[in-house]
Amino acid sequence: MFKRCTGLDVKESGMSEQIIVIGGGAAGMMAAAAAAMQGCGVLLLERNEKLGKKLYITGKGRCNVTNACDTEEIFEQIVRNAKFMYGAIYTYDNFQVMDFFEQNHTPLKTERGGRVFPVSDHASDIIRTLAKELERLQVDVRLHTRVTSVTKENETFYVTDRNHKTYSASKVILATGGLSYPATGSTGDGYLFAEQFGHTLIKPVPSLTAMYTEESYIPKLQGLTLKNVRARVLDGCKTLYDEFGELLFTHFGVSGPLMLRASAVINDRLHKGPLRLSVDLKPALTQEQLDRRILRDFEQARNKQFKNALHQLLPAKMIPVLIDLSGIDPERKVNEITKEERKHLIEILRNFPATLTGFRDFNEAIITRGGIHVKEIHPSTMESKRVKGLYFAGELMDVDAMTGGFNLQIAWSSGYLAGLSAGQAGQTDETPQKKECGIS
Repeated sequence: MFKRCTGLDVKESGMSEQIIVIGGGAAGMMAAAAAAMQGCGVLLLERNEKLGKKLYITGKGRCNVTNACDTEEIFEQIVRNAKFMYGAIYTYDNFQVMDFFEQNHTPLKTERGGRVFPVSDHASDIIRTLAKELERLQVDVRLHTRVTSVTKENETFYVTDRNHKTYSASKVILATGGLSYPATGSTGDGYLFAEQFGHTLIKPVPSLTAMYTEESYIPKLQGLTLKNVRARVLDGCKTLYDEFGELLFTHFGVSGPLMLRASAVINDRLHKGPLRLSVDLKPALTQEQLDRRILRDFEQARNKQFKNALHQLLPAKMIPVLIDLSGIDPERKVNEITKEERKHLIEILRNFPATLTGFRDFNEAIITRGGIHVKEIHPSTMESKRVKGLYFAGELMDVDAMTGGFNLQIAWSSGYLAGLSAGQAGQTDETPQKKECGIS
């Protein structure tokens, strides 16, 4: 049960405070559960027809719940505002998240890179577990309820939906998500609400997304996946990103895990202008080893044409592109290729070039970079520094991380801390609100 991994239990004295959570994604569901554990009456408003709609498509439908790395390593994977997340993650870390799901009969498994998934490989199991916990805690869940305004008068918040129904409460948790995958309901409503309360918005942009390239030869490689290559992104002579992994060529540019991660690192810089991508196609070989490998292949094909001598070295789709870049006549016999030409070929294999020019849009971005400025949020509670009783959780805030379960961990941790803080604050208010949400 939820209480086993938190040390908390439902207060026997009944409902003591009313909290509205706006958004039924990962952060919102966790916030609602954590608040309800404090004995507070909680109303969760979700615009979609079901909870956790975006969770259904995470991890290609498998839901990469979190990462099983040492908790301290999570901060190394948070690209922006990692220090802001210290309080949230140490309050509710990745191991507590795993305990919660497993103790609620959703077994998990750990795969390459520490990625944690449900054993069933179904994201629906993760959502079902959370929904059952909300039901157990008697959270009032309202689906098909899109919030259109949030205001505050004196000590009371008023939340109005598109059907002109108004709900009142003393505390509100905004967990409406960012702008990525707008088809799941992430349309930036929370940004508007926060700005109306005087909060600063860091411009939201797509992140963990594929990128456009300039060169005409990249589309010719569409569909080709390169495994175990090294990709570097350079700004002049300065290296901004350097990692090994899997890269996918598309009709518009580059994608795959390696480039998605790159997009998070170079995001701010690429918005200012193009960057150079250099791909080492044979990173496991030294310069000398690669030269010997090519000499051996050339010796075996010495009487063949150059265009027919590279099939042991490269995927078929890549050969015409490499030949064009090498400047070597494809009809020439291999035994006629000079040492200098061979060195140039090696240079291309070591530094296959492309120019990154921009990012794909929010329809394809895994996460949103940017959001509510974290300097205006108390990191120890997730409460607004500008508006008492207003809390934030999840992708709505200007915090983002690499792939591998780290962004969902941000959602779980920030949601839990926001709910816990709002619930505990409700227990200590001198003038408690009504035990049930006001609805007009």
